[in-house]
Amino acid sequence: MKLRLYISKKDDMRDYSQGHYIRFAVIDLGKSKKYPANYVCMLPQQPRANGKAHNVFSKLFGNDSLELAKRLLTKALRAESDSEIKAEIKRRLKLLEPKPAVQVKCRVCGKFFEPERRRFKQKVCQECTRKKYASRK
Repeated sequence: MKLRLYISKKDDMRDYSQGHYIRFAVIDLGKSKKYPANYVCMLPQQPRANGKAHNVFSKLFGNDSLELAKRLLTKALRAESDSEIKAEIKRRLKLLEPKPAVQVKCRVCGKFFEPERRRFKQKVCQECTRKKYASRK
């Protein structure tokens, strides 16, 4: 399969806030040279979420979907000349980068730790919390 991105830009769209809409279609150049005949699927903004295949792109390409999306977008970035489309490609590439782990400083011991996802902000590490509540038993 010779996969590429077909990028289409629609201007003067009243139902979108920016006035234009950019679509990224994944095409296979091995099937045909013209667009509708070689269509595979649309490229989502985030191909994978938590390891689950939640869109057609992820279902088709499985574990390789994230790497394939990055490769297709970087090829398209080099070949594209329109500044708005380049900005959209860069934005999508930035969405594919993993987010760094958040580190918070403990108020009691001063060590940095990764907080658990809770409703409220966690300001004390798990070790200090265990020490505090262990004496209550």
